[in-house]
Amino acid sequence: MQPLVIASNNPGKLREISRILAPLGFEAVPQAAFNVPEADEPYVTFIENCLTKARHAARLTGLPALADDSGICVDALGGAPGVYSARYAGEPKSDQRNNQKLIADLAGHSNRRAHYYCVIVYLRHADDPQPIIAEGSWHGEIIDTPRGDGGFGYDPYFWLPDLGKTGAELDADVKNGISHRGVALRELVGRLGVVGG
Repeated sequence: MQPLVIASNNPGKLREISRILAPLGFEAVPQAAFNVPEADEPYVTFIENCLTKARHAARLTGLPALADDSGICVDALGGAPGVYSARYAGEPKSDQRNNQKLIADLAGHSNRRAHYYCVIVYLRHADDPQPIIAEGSWHGEIIDTPRGDGGFGYDPYFWLPDLGKTGAELDADVKNGISHRGVALRELVGRLGVVGG
């Protein structure tokens, strides 16, 4: 297994990433295992924050690194919370408070369309001039009452009309097959194969 440091301490992300990469010979190791602190995310775009996180983890570990930056973008809120999804309700991070704020901010809006967006960056080393970048989207709507106890983040409020379920009601394998992160990871995996890892 080839060790690959994952520039995240989010247990939900780590589970999803590990499930997809393990069959390909990658041992996804969270940055916390190397005492790597979380990187600052000062930018307003997913791609800039993602590159920053991957470089930070690769530089401090000397290993290839994978970073994910993702969030939910709500049409009626002009794309918010976007890159601020994990900290939408402030620090400390809290899925419950983030969801409460999102539902409060959407009060009175009839347009509930939203999508999750994910960018994934793979760096062979910290100064890799050709990072591999993949992206994915997952479209749905925001509902006021949570459903399901799976997933994480905004999943209990993320309604998928075609399936009649929320993201939190999906089996993990089903979710990985259609989610923004699953789509981006499969794109990345395909590109890793092309360049020989």
